[in-house]
Amino acid sequence: MKITILYIAILYFGLLAQNVLGQEDYKSKVVSLNQLKSEITVQEKHALKVEIASIMKQLDAKEITEIEAQQLKEDAAKKRALNIENRLSIIDHEIALLERNGGQVLALDSLGTSGSMVEINWGSKDDGEDRLFGINIDTDKKKLDLKYDRRTYSDFVIAVGLNNAIIEDQSLEDSPYKIGGSRFFEMGWQWRTRVFKNSNFMRFNYGFSFQFNGLKAKNNQYFVVNDGQTTLEDFQYDLDKAKLRMDNLVFPIHFEFGPSKLTKTDKTIRYDVYKKFRFGIGGYGGFNLGTRQKLKYEVDGKNVKDKLKRDYNTSNLIYGLSAYAGFGNTQLYVKYDLNPIFKDALVDQHNISLGLRFDLD
Repeated sequence: MKITILYIAILYFGLLAQNVLGQEDYKSKVVSLNQLKSEITVQEKHALKVEIASIMKQLDAKEITEIEAQQLKEDAAKKRALNIENRLSIIDHEIALLERNGGQVLALDSLGTSGSMVEINWGSKDDGEDRLFGINIDTDKKKLDLKYDRRTYSDFVIAVGLNNAIIEDQSLEDSPYKIGGSRFFEMGWQWRTRVFKNSNFMRFNYGFSFQFNGLKAKNNQYFVVNDGQTTLEDFQYDLDKAKLRMDNLVFPIHFEFGPSKLTKTDKTIRYDVYKKFRFGIGGYGGFNLGTRQKLKYEVDGKNVKDKLKRDYNTSNLIYGLSAYAGFGNTQLYVKYDLNPIFKDALVDQHNISLGLRFDLD
C-alpha cells in the first residue's frame, strides 16, 4: 500500500513539474515569437532591396524600359508589404493559441515565420537548376542568393551508333570491317556556356568523354602485328567474332547554334533549349587508354573466348572532327578521327562513326 501511495505521489509531482515547465516553456515561446515579429520586417525589407537591385540591373542593361522598371518595383513593394502583414498575422494567431491554451498546442515555428522550406526530390531539379537526391532544407537567404542569370549549364552526354574506317584509295563499301557489327559507344560530361550576353543563339560546349570504338573484321580474319605493321590475316578456326576495341579519353569542343526559349521573372532569367533545334560543330583531342581484341571461336566442340590486350600499333594521340544536329536532347551525331588508326601503316585508315547523341540534362 505504501509503495502504491509512493508511486502516486511521484506521478503527481512529476505531472506538476511538467506542467510548470510547460508553462515556462510556452512563455519563452511567446517571447521568441514576439521577437520574431520584429525580424520579419527586416527580412522582407532586405528581400525588397534585393529585388529592386535586380530590377535596376535589368534597366541598366536596357532589357526593360523605365516604365516597366517602375511597375516591377511597385509590384515588389506591394508583395513584400502583404508578406509582412500575413506573416505577422500568422504569429499573432499562434501567440493567441498558446496563451488561450496555456501552451498546450504545437507551435508552428517554421510556418510562414522563419521562411524555411523542406524539399524532397529524387533526381529532379531544384530552383537553382541543380539535381537533388534526398532532402534539402532551404531558407529565404538561399532563395535570395539565387543567381539571376546562369550562363553555364552542364549535361551528361551519351552517344551510340555504327563505327567503321575510311581507308585510303578504298570505298566504304569495300571496307574489311562489318558495317552492322562495328559499333561505338561514348559517354561523358559537357558544359554549355552562352557566348553573348543578351542572346543564347550561340553556345560554347566543352567537356570530356570516354570513347569506345569497335571494328569487327569480315571473312574469318583477325588483327595481327608483324614487323611493326598491323594487318588482317586468316584465322585457323571458324570465328564467331573478331573485334578490335579502342578505348579513348578525349576532350570535345563544339560551337552550338539554335534558338531557345527565354523565361524572365523578377528574380531569374533562363534560356531553355528543350525541344529546340540544335546544331553543333567542332572537334576533339585526347589519347588512347588501351586497345584489345576479342576472339570467339570453337575448337573440338568447345567454345573459346580470347581477350588479347595488346598495343596493336594504334595511335596514342587521338584528334578529329565532330558535328551533331537535332531537336531537344536527341541529335544525329558524326565524328571522324584525323589521326590514323594504326601508326606507320602502309595504307592509312581513319575511324569514322555515325549514330545518335543524347544530352541528359
